[in-house]
Amino acid sequence: MQKSASASSLGPGGLDLSQIFFKPIQNTSPPSPTKRHTKISVIGTGNVGMAIAQTILTQDLADELALVDAIPDKLRGEMLDLQHAAAFLPRTKILASTDYSVTVGSDLCIVTAGARQIAGESRLNLLQRNVAMFQGIIPPLAQYSPDAILMIVSNPVDVLTYVAWKLSGFPSNRVIGSGTNLDSSRFRFLIADHLDVNAQDVQAYIVGEHGDSSVALWSSISVGGVPVLSFLEKQQIPYEKDALEKIHKAVVESAYEVISLKGYTSWAIGYSAANLARSILRDQRKIHPVSVLANGFYGIGDGDVFLSLPAQLGRGGVLGVTNVHLTDEEAQRLRNSAKTISEVQSQLGL
Repeated sequence: MQKSASASSLGPGGLDLSQIFFKPIQNTSPPSPTKRHTKISVIGTGNVGMAIAQTILTQDLADELALVDAIPDKLRGEMLDLQHAAAFLPRTKILASTDYSVTVGSDLCIVTAGARQIAGESRLNLLQRNVAMFQGIIPPLAQYSPDAILMIVSNPVDVLTYVAWKLSGFPSNRVIGSGTNLDSSRFRFLIADHLDVNAQDVQAYIVGEHGDSSVALWSSISVGGVPVLSFLEKQQIPYEKDALEKIHKAVVESAYEVISLKGYTSWAIGYSAANLARSILRDQRKIHPVSVLANGFYGIGDGDVFLSLPAQLGRGGVLGVTNVHLTDEEAQRLRNSAKTISEVQSQLGL
């Protein structure tokens, strides 16, 4: 199941009209070998996967988009629905298949597929079912696109990014988890809302686990280049630590609130993943808090663990980790977050 039949073959006897519709010009040369054809594959066409696919299309990030899912009818329906919007979108070839061969030659593979939690099921059992699912997803992606960058969005994202790294055999710079990129966006929004400024003028990071043990880096927050906490101290404006923690708590709980209201999250993670894709494929070299192999950073050293750190992203994937100043308390919280993830990983037997 791939692209729907092309109208170019609607001539008599299946004549390919595209060959006679245009007259070729004379003395042509082949296309420049430096011209790059960009392909993105999205694995999983649920609410999150389709929000990502739709955002990739509207932002003109790929020449070719491949969709993969285990449910053929829904998959074909999603493909056709997107193809029917072709007149309103930048030209992108859209393919879909239950067979991973459709992803061949991808520059970026975004994995959103994951098992849903059953009532009464333990988090560990859910994680083990997701690991089993990844064993059927990651190896074929690595086989068909050995030079691709893997972006994991499925939750729990930090542990599954580690699983994807192990199963793919890829170098760690080419395996990235969406991590706290979205958490940090929520954080920036809440701070901007408090100060009545544009969120794009707020520099603020949530790092560590994409979950309850995440760490808000209050010491490095700035608005318009002005360090917020230092400014308050110099102006002798008192602030309460509890008030800061309430904002962080709101960040952690915001996803749960959206899920309780509409049943799932989709649009924000769609924009977040597309934002990461743009930085990677356009070699933007922007800083994003994403899940990376954290060993050796900020005193993290107990086994291989992926968690979110401010990382520079470009065409080679993770280009480096920013040396952000952390307070002793923030550094300890980050190490505690790493320990939390490591303890979960140790039960997987990988």
